Amino acid sequence: MNWDAVVVVSFGGPERPEDVQPFFDNVVRGRNVPAERRAEVTAHYYQMGGRSPIGAANRAMVAALQQELDGRGHRLPVILGNRNWHTLLADTLRELAAAGVRRALALVTSAFGSYSGCRQYLDDMERARAEVGANAPELGKIRLFFNHPDFIAINAERVRGGLARAGSEAALIFTAHSIPTAMAHSSPYVEQLNEACRLVGQAAGRGSFALAYQSRSGPPQQPWLGPSLESALEQARQGGARSAVVAPIGFLSDHMEVVYDLDVEARAQAERLGLGFVRVAAPGDHPRFAALLADLIEERLGGAQPRRAVGALAAWGDECPEGCCIASPSQRATTAAARQLPSTLTAVRPISRN
Repeated sequence: MNWDAVVVVSFGGPERPEDVQPFFDNVVRGRNVPAERRAEVTAHYYQMGGRSPIGAANRAMVAALQQELDGRGHRLPVILGNRNWHTLLADTLRELAAAGVRRALALVTSAFGSYSGCRQYLDDMERARAEVGANAPELGKIRLFFNHPDFIAINAERVRGGLARAGSEAALIFTAHSIPTAMAHSSPYVEQLNEACRLVGQAAGRGSFALAYQSRSGPPQQPWLGPSLESALEQARQGGARSAVVAPIGFLSDHMEVVYDLDVEARAQAERLGLGFVRVAAPGDHPRFAALLADLIEERLGGAQPRRAVGALAAWGDECPEGCCIASPSQRATTAAARQLPSTLTAVRPISRN
């Protein structure tokens, strides 16, 4: 099956202070985010100069992937399309349609399955194609890659480096973005995170570790995944650790949840606790990361079988199971109804499950 381009689909982030409020309006549209949390998060952006590092990180990722695909002889332009800030996905699809692109692979910047990391992007693709109209390119989403051997190896290499800096007795804490527990129950998120942490810890020579969750944003009465990173740091100190190595395994690149929540807040808490603190870099700027992404693309081009995966879980398919990664149990009916799409949009769903 022929594909004409690759769209890297990501969250997006503000580039200037004046972008922060309209960007955050896009992020929280339709969500019940308390006013205090909104003010707190936008303040983080202003404290960091009003610019999220995710834009530069994604542009570098696109450039590295383009170079890798060119070197392998693939004539596939790579272009960025964001969920919440420019260049927005609909504008990217308009650009591709004007260039004559009819079928594009969508590479979402998330290795794990959850509503916000997978299903919501599929919904965004459908909306963007509907906005563009009949000429919108067909999209096929690249699979989740939480247990791809290169993803594990890159993270393990960086964890080993962190442990070397902090000392072999340091506590190892993996982090991922927290989500509501009701949302987690309809997704493979926790299972995939636990497996990836186990595999990375094993490859890094560390059998003991903690998985903690960061960046909680819902109302206080709504249960979210835990333990929090704050409590994991406290537990490490109470257990006698003198330092902590924190690895943001749930993130592909630095953005505000990594830079502020880890480098500012968690580091300050570690200092108060008397813990040394080493933050491991996310995998997205590793020299081998573009090759990993190119391998995933070649799977869909038909050049790589069987699909590579390590550990106890199989390689994820191109299409998620029915009912997977919905926002909440109450959304099951609306999710089923939303699948009754016009024929021009049905191809937005991934092609097959292998």
